[in-house]
Amino acid sequence: MRKMFITLAATSALALGACQSPAADKVEDQAEAKADAIDDQADAMPEGPAKEATEAKADAVEAAGEEKANAMDDKGEIAPSETAPATAPADPAKK
Repeated sequence: MRKMFITLAATSALALGACQSPAADKVEDQAEAKADAIDDQADAMPEGPAKEATEAKADAVEAAGEEKANAMDDKGEIAPSETAPATAPADPAKK
């Protein structure tokens, strides 16, 4: 069962990775590296508001990189996993 989940996760990652252009992947990778560096700084800090702010900055850098990569994507499409869940259409009979 565990092997099945690992295979599924690897396959999903490859499929999602193929959705972006190489340039968009590079931008996203650079943002992730920068966010990891900021997160490492936060890990070295004592608990408190400054550490939380640094962690939030790392999250913001990573999110901004993802957004920039999505904007650069060849077709300008966003992967379904990165969008909010769709809501069911309103029932016209209830109007």
